[in-house]
Amino acid sequence: MNDQERPSDTPGPGLACWVITDGRVGIEVQAAGLARGLGLAPVVKRLKADRPWRWLPPRFWRDPLGHLAADSDPLAPPWPDVLVGCGRLATAPGAAIRRAAAGRCFTIQIQDPKLPLGRFDALVIPRHDGVAGPNVIATLGSMHGLSETALAEAGARFAARFEALPRPWIGVLLGGNSRTHRLTAGNARGLAARLADWSREQGAGLIVTPSRRTSEATLALLREALAGCPAVIWDRSGENPYQGMLALADAFVVTADSVNMACEAAFTGKPIYIAPVRGGTPKFARFHRALRDAGISRPLGAAFETWHYPPLRETERVAAELRARIAAWRGEARPKGAAEPDRLSA
Repeated sequence: MNDQERPSDTPGPGLACWVITDGRVGIEVQAAGLARGLGLAPVVKRLKADRPWRWLPPRFWRDPLGHLAADSDPLAPPWPDVLVGCGRLATAPGAAIRRAAAGRCFTIQIQDPKLPLGRFDALVIPRHDGVAGPNVIATLGSMHGLSETALAEAGARFAARFEALPRPWIGVLLGGNSRTHRLTAGNARGLAARLADWSREQGAGLIVTPSRRTSEATLALLREALAGCPAVIWDRSGENPYQGMLALADAFVVTADSVNMACEAAFTGKPIYIAPVRGGTPKFARFHRALRDAGISRPLGAAFETWHYPPLRETERVAAELRARIAAWRGEARPKGAAEPDRLSA
């Protein structure tokens, strides 16, 4: 799932679960994907904070639940059994809910909270952040909500749209500008030139999907440069073919600004080329080095090659670890003589 798609807000049976984020799609899909990996149907809470709290680090929030804006989704009891937060804006409210619930809400935070780790029951933090602790589960990359069933269904829906393209099919996952990266015209021209070369040399068909951060100028440049190539370039009308492309493409090119898209492509076990963009941080560099060291990705270069690696299933691994921790926590927290609690689905 890329940042074109949002998870459902519909709650389901079993343990009550909230997902709290700032509403950014790339953040929200991580928390909702992990919650669903736990077998839960989360209620999604999108938060907004009043000034100046929206700009301040979470350690400076004096009254986290009182600093939310009037148009924020409300956070009030009854508290959920399980809370999954992701992103900076979720950290202080998540810790406050855990405290207010007095041990009755298992609180999970995705990403480094920039708060004492003991304020959460569990934290899911990428290894490239360099955070460690007994309640930290370190991951290679980000959480998501992909499943083999969902990809198979998407592949069936989109097969007819791509069937005229020659094989191999190269899926191109475009990011864009962010706080740390800029996808420049030069980056886009270099990417388009490589794709055009591969299309001619390999007889490859191209499937290109932009994200919300991809500019119209970048898309126009790619359309012009690839005009003579067999290509499907999503124009943002109708259903996004993103998951269909993940299911059906033979290899991927992913721009270096997106951890989420690289991890989602890695779910398939297919070759991933990382296309350069301007900027970056040491954390991004460590992430991409870890992908290369694991045999998952290679830098975008002149040669087109194929290789194989075990599909990256971090969400499944983390969910299994968290189910065990939640089961132990519920057993310890259950009053003597209380009924056996519902269990999380396997």
